[in-house]
Amino acid sequence: MKKLLKTEDSEWGITQLFFAILFAFLFSVGMRYIWVDQFSAVESFKWLGELMINTNDGYYFAEGARDLLNGQTEYNSIDGSPVHNPVAQLTAFFASILPFSFETTILWMPSFLGSLLVIPLILIGQALKQPLMGFIAGVVGAVTWSYYNRTMTGYYDSDMLAIVLPTFVLWGIIVAIKKRENSFLLFAPLFEVVYLYWYPQGFSLSLALIGMTFIYTVMLERKEMYNYKLMSIFFIALFPIEAYIKIAVIIALFGVIFWLENIDHYTDHEENETDSDEVVNLKKKAKKRKITFDRYIIAVFLISGVALLFSGAFDSIIAQLKSYVGRAESAVGGTDEIQLKYYNVVQTVREASAIPFDVFVNRISGHPITFWISSLGVLLLIFRFRIMLIAIPMIGLGFLAYQNGLRFTVYAVPIYALGLGYLITIIVKDFNTNLLKYAFATILTTLALYPNYIHIKEYKVPVVFNKNEVAVLDELKQMAKSDDYTMAWWDYGYPIRYYADTRTFVDGAKHSGNRNYPASFSLMRDPIASANMARFSAEYFNNGKPEISHMMKDLGLTNPDEFIAGIHRSKFKLPAKTRDVYYYLPLRMLNILPTVGLFSQIDLKTGNQKIRPFFYQTDNFKDTGKEIVLGGGLSFDKTKGTLKVGNQEKPIDSFFITQYQKNGQMKTQRMQLRAGAGISIIFMQSYGKMIVVDNYTLNSAYFQLFILETYPRELFEPVILTPIAKVFRLKI
Repeated sequence: MKKLLKTEDSEWGITQLFFAILFAFLFSVGMRYIWVDQFSAVESFKWLGELMINTNDGYYFAEGARDLLNGQTEYNSIDGSPVHNPVAQLTAFFASILPFSFETTILWMPSFLGSLLVIPLILIGQALKQPLMGFIAGVVGAVTWSYYNRTMTGYYDSDMLAIVLPTFVLWGIIVAIKKRENSFLLFAPLFEVVYLYWYPQGFSLSLALIGMTFIYTVMLERKEMYNYKLMSIFFIALFPIEAYIKIAVIIALFGVIFWLENIDHYTDHEENETDSDEVVNLKKKAKKRKITFDRYIIAVFLISGVALLFSGAFDSIIAQLKSYVGRAESAVGGTDEIQLKYYNVVQTVREASAIPFDVFVNRISGHPITFWISSLGVLLLIFRFRIMLIAIPMIGLGFLAYQNGLRFTVYAVPIYALGLGYLITIIVKDFNTNLLKYAFATILTTLALYPNYIHIKEYKVPVVFNKNEVAVLDELKQMAKSDDYTMAWWDYGYPIRYYADTRTFVDGAKHSGNRNYPASFSLMRDPIASANMARFSAEYFNNGKPEISHMMKDLGLTNPDEFIAGIHRSKFKLPAKTRDVYYYLPLRMLNILPTVGLFSQIDLKTGNQKIRPFFYQTDNFKDTGKEIVLGGGLSFDKTKGTLKVGNQEKPIDSFFITQYQKNGQMKTQRMQLRAGAGISIIFMQSYGKMIVVDNYTLNSAYFQLFILETYPRELFEPVILTPIAKVFRLKI
């Protein structure tokens, strides 16, 4: 078997290695230009003359980078601008030295930083003396389905280095153990420090990598002291302390090891008959010192390992398991005196949901055939190079995606790309000439690339907000103060903070159940209750009290039902107004309205869903004259004024028609059919949409303000009204 897997062991020269990396890197960037080319002529996707980014979270980092460039360096827990974040800091650095606009910088950073993955993959191939394998892995891995999705042009996020850095760590471990030279001891630990600084959530993967290094050592190289030196230094990189302290300690420990091992010229020399008595004695003493030194290494290894165990570093693993693997329906919150149960946000996050097997394999390798071929390649690679056992945690984390979220598949991509590269290397190893060898390798690599290219070509991800939506936020920026609040759903939190420069109640990071409840309540309950909750939230959030229980405690309440009823009836005296609250209501929110409502439609005492509203929308309907066929088994009988649901008929309370006039104002017509029926239909004529809702949804703040514009004038003031998004100022 080993003879069958035997390939030509070789290393490329520096020049060949450089051009291999350059080619793979430029190829990766070039593939990411496809998205730019597809949308470069779409003006609605541009702002300030540049394409906008296509991930919500990117606006979080962009805000921090913008504020850093404006001179803000201190983090404010209320304002939340991430000036302390490494993504924001690196962006600000690039923006300050590159001759491009800020918008161009954040657009292209993912393409260039994400394409750096080719470097560690090619270097791993070089370390194993399989450079062709590494080159193929670099070319394929950098553009494979899921990795491309998370590092494409415009996907400005921490993901652009979240796989690059651990792959560098893996290379650092492999090259160190293969070379066994002290000069290689620093690579893996220093890359690890940078990795955890960039992406603290990567601790569990890092721990697994060094854990597999230990298992590999115990299984195959238990007497090799070099491995224990490497692990001892690596442990320091995992400590939950400041990065600059870890770097200082790592370099200091490396210096001590290097000095002690090189202080005695005779340490690695065996005795022979021609040695003088003096030389023999020196060599004996050197051997004793080496034995003592080896004991010191084991002692340092054990001490650093135990210290890490009790350092608190493992707390992050527990938190991650609760966040991504946990599937609790409710999340407990509140104060010591008052415990409340909220809807768990993980239930609505697609990235934390199980995925079909075909999606799973496509995301890892681009195609089922490539996946199974690469799986064989990975097995053969590990069989031939046992050191690749250390890479198993990356495969395992990638496979975790099958049940716990598609985002994890990306971790398996680099290793599967290496497996594919190795199998191709085996196939072409016996070709007579290099020309035939590389030509056939190119054909096989191209076949593996093709499904990924098709995916890239068809993966036409839109920008987060279109130009008209951003224009609304830019106009809001001109009238609002930076410490005012904008009420919106958390999906829009980061873009609002970036473009409107106001605070938000919820965003991509602050969307736990206790924070989502008041935002959902303000958007989905009637305007009076909405206005009261928004004022309470603005003043309490600003004072660092985002919990409903804080409001209840100050009002002398212990039963959340009393608080909710009082909010609806304006029973409580509102907190003194210290800042304005603006409601940002986009048309796009209509598509996620049921999800928005889930967070406030629960019983705060039990966490069970208490309200089950009816909501149906369609832009694919047909008027036959007698009835309007809405699809989904629904149709409106215009003669009887009833809604047919399958074989049942239900009376309709009202039929609304909304339409924008030539002057830009919206006109709402209402035809009441049967008062108190409980269900209404809205024909949004200007949008070509039909909506069927119950009274709960019809009376919600979102419907009354955005859909119908029939809000109470004493509570809300319209400040920006456009068909795509509307902004209202809270008057109380």
